Amino acid sequence: MSVSVTFLGGLGEIGRNCAVIEIDGKIAMIDCGLMFPEEDMLGVDLVFPDWSWILDRRKDVECLILTHGHEDHVGALAYLLNDLNIPVYGTELSVELARGRIEELGVKPDLRATPTNEWTDHGPFRFMLVPVSHSIPQGAGVAFDTMEGMVVHSGDFKLDPTPIDSTPTDLPTFAHLGRRGVRLLMADSTNAEVSGFVPSERSLAQPIERIVHTAPGRVIAACFASHVHRVQQIADAALDDGRTIAFLGRSMHRVTAVGARLGVLDIPADRIVDVEDLVGLPPDRQMLITTGAQGEPFAALSLMASGSSKFVELGENDTVLISATPIPGNERAVSRVISKLHRSGARVFHGRNAHVHVSGHAAQEELKTFINVIRPDVYVPVHGEYRHLSANADLAEEMNVPHIFVLEDGDRIVLDGTDTYVDRRAVPAGYVYLDGSGVGDVKRAVLRRRRHLADEGVVVVTVGVNMEQCVVEYGPIMDSHGFMDEPDPVLEKAAEAVRVAVAKMAEKGRKTDHTALQQTVRQAASTIIRSETSRRPVVLPLILET
Repeated sequence: MSVSVTFLGGLGEIGRNCAVIEIDGKIAMIDCGLMFPEEDMLGVDLVFPDWSWILDRRKDVECLILTHGHEDHVGALAYLLNDLNIPVYGTELSVELARGRIEELGVKPDLRATPTNEWTDHGPFRFMLVPVSHSIPQGAGVAFDTMEGMVVHSGDFKLDPTPIDSTPTDLPTFAHLGRRGVRLLMADSTNAEVSGFVPSERSLAQPIERIVHTAPGRVIAACFASHVHRVQQIADAALDDGRTIAFLGRSMHRVTAVGARLGVLDIPADRIVDVEDLVGLPPDRQMLITTGAQGEPFAALSLMASGSSKFVELGENDTVLISATPIPGNERAVSRVISKLHRSGARVFHGRNAHVHVSGHAAQEELKTFINVIRPDVYVPVHGEYRHLSANADLAEEMNVPHIFVLEDGDRIVLDGTDTYVDRRAVPAGYVYLDGSGVGDVKRAVLRRRRHLADEGVVVVTVGVNMEQCVVEYGPIMDSHGFMDEPDPVLEKAAEAVRVAVAKMAEKGRKTDHTALQQTVRQAASTIIRSETSRRPVVLPLILET
């Protein structure tokens, strides 16, 4: 029997990482992540993979394996398990970070904390988690022992020689797998365009300490809550400077609590207080570690920047440290927040003016080393926009990998004896939107209409009509929302055009029903507005039958 891997997300975007391996008609999933909405996804909260194909084959699905606890790999898991509650394997931190969201949704998950470097059997699947260094503790690649040879997924990784937790990427184990024969390697592409090596996480210790120790007053540090190593380094600098620490932001509280419980975050309990107590201390004794490094409009840092925080009013003695780089698509939002922080008078340090952030993803020389250690027969770049995947494929070509495939969401690669081939668009893999509490209720057509409303506005035409005689007895009243100020000659012309159009319906003896009137009113108003302004607002006819 052949072995196949199908990709539901993560190939062509940053986020939504989700792959499916199939052996002997049975399915195991690798990660189930989310993507943050782009600017044109109006009203959308989160973006998920399309797992409709999985639900159609629910009887064949055995389990899901997590590579690590970042939202772009676990953030959609709660919603998947709400539809299909299957066993979930991963390192202890990965499954515990996923647990909170899952249980909030009312799902009782079967989460199985799994040791690394030990083979686990589940149905026809035999797999092993292999430690990798990343920007979160307990990251792992996953290796499957199949009848077609080893299938290896790198997870998110870099080759950090001095990681904070002293657990580097386990190259000896990956080399051992390579010697056994890796048929297919899927590897992280995020930094495939970046030359050289990514600096070690430990290289941030001194720059962060220097910023904290020279701060004249309060320090506010923002980073991803899941970057536990970064939180630890910021906390260490604060403790060494005699500061007391408070956390702000729901995810920050949740992740730090899990990290402390599992022993991957070490901060003395007597040096942590609630934010209400922190702000009562002398400013030079305060360290506030918060969310909002991506410019999210309602995150704690954004509220501080706009002067809307109920806890912190920024001033010229404050220092803000943003230990992150913007996710693609978030650049403008982050830039706006930084500008507002500067306007408040605070000193601001971020990834572009200070060495306060390093990536968790392998650069070119690290990827080449990884490929050279494993020496796969087939190589598929994963995790990244198409340009990242293409750059990663070029690296594999330099390393003389025999077979290289650049795939996209929905594609499937099949390993069948000596044959390897790709089925393009094998399954649906479009975006599924979370809008409020509804998953999948919003389609692309709805987003197009929302963009239309945002760009052109809306005009509501209220008209009372005697349905028996087809005579306008009230209005038309033209209400403009986001189109133009009222009253306006254009709207008056549009109202007159509606009166004339309804009168013509009566003259022609056309059947007067609600739908026909709506179409007539909409067309008459739209024609005038378009001819006078070259704009196309949404015209909503409101017919009052008299």
